[in-house]
Amino acid sequence: MLDQQTLEKLTQMRLSAMGEEYRRQLESSDKNALSFEERFAMITDAQWVNRQNNRLKRLLNKANLRIQDACLEDLDYEPCRNLDRGAVARLADMIWLYESRNMIITGASGTGKTYLACAFGNAACRKGFKTRYYRVNRLLTDLNIGQGDGSYNKIIKELKKTDLLILDDWGLVPLDPASSRDLLEVIEDRYGYRSTVISAQLPVSKWHKLFEDSTVADAILDRLVHNAYRFELKGPTKRKKEQNRETKKTEQQTNISSPSPMGEGEAGNQHTSKPLPQKEVEKPPDL
Repeated sequence: MLDQQTLEKLTQMRLSAMGEEYRRQLESSDKNALSFEERFAMITDAQWVNRQNNRLKRLLNKANLRIQDACLEDLDYEPCRNLDRGAVARLADMIWLYESRNMIITGASGTGKTYLACAFGNAACRKGFKTRYYRVNRLLTDLNIGQGDGSYNKIIKELKKTDLLILDDWGLVPLDPASSRDLLEVIEDRYGYRSTVISAQLPVSKWHKLFEDSTVADAILDRLVHNAYRFELKGPTKRKKEQNRETKKTEQQTNISSPSPMGEGEAGNQHTSKPLPQKEVEKPPDL
């Protein structure tokens, strides 16, 4: 009776993981083999792990990463990609977020820029940092709409509180003065307090030409570029490589599942037939 009351109280206090572990111990035949301290530690650990997992799930959902399963452990370090394993390892602890440093990832289409950016975003979530992924055009559209429906300041405040902001597809289209000013508002509020990851096809040397207003361009690039870690990815497009791999896999499955053109009787005869006996070669007489 007392045990049931304890379980109900744990449920009312929203300590469901502790309740589940306590119930498991009550039903276990080995519960008397553990001391009270050991059992209580196991119950506490169950609730702690549950809350950590729920927090990570909330952070990942809020991050809205384009590639949800991207992680640093699965990166491809082929020499042709120009991806420095040592540099990734040094940044994997995410200490640079405490320093409000930025990251710039450039390279041709399909070289894995988005995957690398999302992998660092995933690592940030696992470290407990608030992360948010945006395509630049989508962010500018939301800010433009926000000026009309009154949500502009709310979006700016949320972005200011985000520990790591990932801006993908940077520089796909030129930026008019209005969009440039909106982008400057975001970058200015975050400069010196938060970190930003930029993913772009264009090299940094060509970014200035994206802005119609050169004054705003100087202000934005000065806050993004000079304290940023850089990755310049190279090599063939990974999308084509993955497509070829899937095509070969499909062809192999098709060949395996396709029926044999030979009839059952012929196939059976072929498998059960024995090799013809070879005629023994006579040895020449000894001279």
